[in-house]
Amino acid sequence: MKNERKRTFMLITIPILALFVCFNTIPLIRGVIYSFTNFKGFGSYDWVGFRNYIDLFSDARVGKSYLFTFKLAIVSTVVVNVVSLILALALNSKIRAKSFFRGAYFLPNILGALVVGYIFNYFFTYILPAIGSMIGSDAMSRSMLSDPDSAWIGIMIVCAWQAVAMNTIIYISGLQTVPEDVYEAGGLDGATGWKQFRYLTFPLIIPFFSINMVLCVKNFLMVFDQIMALTKGGPAQSTESISYLIYNNGMSGGQFGFQSANAVIFFLVIVTVSVAQMKFTGKKEEQL
Repeated sequence: MKNERKRTFMLITIPILALFVCFNTIPLIRGVIYSFTNFKGFGSYDWVGFRNYIDLFSDARVGKSYLFTFKLAIVSTVVVNVVSLILALALNSKIRAKSFFRGAYFLPNILGALVVGYIFNYFFTYILPAIGSMIGSDAMSRSMLSDPDSAWIGIMIVCAWQAVAMNTIIYISGLQTVPEDVYEAGGLDGATGWKQFRYLTFPLIIPFFSINMVLCVKNFLMVFDQIMALTKGGPAQSTESISYLIYNNGMSGGQFGFQSANAVIFFLVIVTVSVAQMKFTGKKEEQL
């Protein structure tokens, strides 16, 4: 019986492992190898050693894309977590049609990022300027996506609008783990409203807050679909994220080897940021 179960587990695991190796591990290894070459994506190539990695640190376009990506990730993470936590508190309270509202707010998460991006592109390009012209607002009468100073705000709005749903579910799950006895005991000590949230609710949902922070930063650092649908890195390369730069210049710009090195560095950056976040939030959980 045990042998049959082991055989069944192996039959299930081996195909999945084979697919993972073929579509994840092997491309990753090949990408690392190409990062040490001058490969253009086609034809022959030569080994250049660490030249691509050295050139990365002197490339102004790469530096600009890292600054933009981190700015977008930090602002979007703050906005998403604040809005998600407020929504979760509201949806976890005793309100009518709670199930309906939970389903309605989750709708953006079901839609594809490209679909959402193209919808908002139309909204920012045509509908919002039309409304601005009607009310006589010069700032609103032109598309924010055409302005290098405001285009990133449009991307942030789209990213946040779609990410709020999943974060809210995680916060609701956390809020439902808080025992009612805690609130009753806190009420006897005068903990209500903001004090109740600060001293009772938030410390007990810190693990869920940590999960949301790590997932948000990781996902926003890897932003691609929204930029592809909204700005394609413009105007004047002001909204060019790292992922979009790697794709655009690597696939069609003849910099496959150079952008492979960029991808390796970017992978290490994401891992480092995620580990640092987990350690920081882990210490906070221990203190609480």
